[in-house]
Amino acid sequence: MKISYNWIKDYLKIDLEPARVAEILTEIGLEIEGMEEWESVKGGLEGVVIGEVLTCKKHPDADKLSITTVDIGASQPVQIVCGAPNVAVGQKVPVATTGTVVFKGDESLEIKKSKIRGELSEGMICAQDELGLGNSHDGIMVLNNDAKPGTPASSYFKVVKDHVFDIGLTPNRIDSGSHFGVARDLAAYLNLNSGMNGKASRPSVSGFKSDNTSNTYEVIVENTKDCPRYSGITISGVNVGESPEWLKNRLRAVELKPINNIVDITNFVQHEIGQPLHAFDADRIEGRKVIIKNLPDKSKFITLDETERNLSSKDLMICNSREGMCIAGVFGGIKSGVTSSTKNVFLESAYFNPVAIRKTSKRHGLKTDASFRFERGADPNITTWALKRALMLIKEIAGGKISSDIIDVYPDPIKNLQIEINYNNVYRLIGKPIEPSVIKRILGLLDIGIKNETRDNLILDIPSYRVDVRKEADVIEEILRIYGYN
Repeated sequence: MKISYNWIKDYLKIDLEPARVAEILTEIGLEIEGMEEWESVKGGLEGVVIGEVLTCKKHPDADKLSITTVDIGASQPVQIVCGAPNVAVGQKVPVATTGTVVFKGDESLEIKKSKIRGELSEGMICAQDELGLGNSHDGIMVLNNDAKPGTPASSYFKVVKDHVFDIGLTPNRIDSGSHFGVARDLAAYLNLNSGMNGKASRPSVSGFKSDNTSNTYEVIVENTKDCPRYSGITISGVNVGESPEWLKNRLRAVELKPINNIVDITNFVQHEIGQPLHAFDADRIEGRKVIIKNLPDKSKFITLDETERNLSSKDLMICNSREGMCIAGVFGGIKSGVTSSTKNVFLESAYFNPVAIRKTSKRHGLKTDASFRFERGADPNITTWALKRALMLIKEIAGGKISSDIIDVYPDPIKNLQIEINYNNVYRLIGKPIEPSVIKRILGLLDIGIKNETRDNLILDIPSYRVDVRKEADVIEEILRIYGYN
């Protein structure tokens, strides 16, 4: 699982070196299998500066080349032979200085001082694709006139640098299968061991509200065993397009390809908080009904990858009044997804039975980010928060009006598990006494509530997202994990 250091810091104010964060995460059971530097532009534009073209004349021995002198903020201008047809005096341009390595896709090129058709060239004036800033090779990039010669291109183009952790997440620790989940665990350790005061904080959704109820859909859950909770909402009048750079960079850092602003936001929230979301084109929902049910054995369904699949009668499906739209918790259908022409969106946030999702995923050979989380046990009590978070981002980035109230079908709410622990059992399993006050502090840092206590025992309230904590020994392991094995 990929986790971005910069992204963690959205929820936790820390000033630790990434290597130290990696050490701590491994100590508390989130083993770091690798760490690498990531840059929003490959190579980070190191050695590339802003230049101003001072002179430009035709090369005497080549019709398609020009000889320029360029101010790059050094004591003297440099001469650069340029083959772009659009180079002209007065332009502000990106210049790769001698010794710089530029990247074009998977290929790299070191810029060297050389002679081109007999004329000295000390650098390269660059096109978009030569710097990894776009796909255009029609000519050199011409920048705004306020760009100052000598300015590092990394600063001008706001190159983002990050460190990405590769966490070997064990199947039982899906509570840390998100950036907020990792930040929450890290905060517990730092509060106990490094004097930090305060937990990781989730973004507020207190400003959420519906604009109207003009576009409401009916939700019918026929199979509540495999879908204990289904939440949904509509937003109308969105503009589907490219995501802003900050959002694309968050996704690219964890090896997700940006698709469009709506899909990108669903992926962002999933990796932020661990709750998978699915966006449907609301105008493609036949009968204005969303029905969660099973279809007959060997029903045909075409998924987003354009593969026709034979469904099992045990596969849970998200359907409209006429046909299936999505294999629940696993993969969307080709007919109902968001496209560039989508104007109205129905957004799903659900809790599915982990066993059912695991079997469906295995049956069809489909491993997705959503199935990864659902089959391990997502938090059943975060579906509406995730909807609010996503809708607020959609309004900010893609516009539109929230055009229904949240529909929340949750007939049998899943309650927090209560576990009793005995202090003597804690001491015996850990191997030494720990002050009860320290035990209670650790539990609080892990969001494990204390419902009742006696001199010897604690009755604990286990958060719904801690699907791995089922008995007293699990709680003791959690105490030891944060307290430290040494």
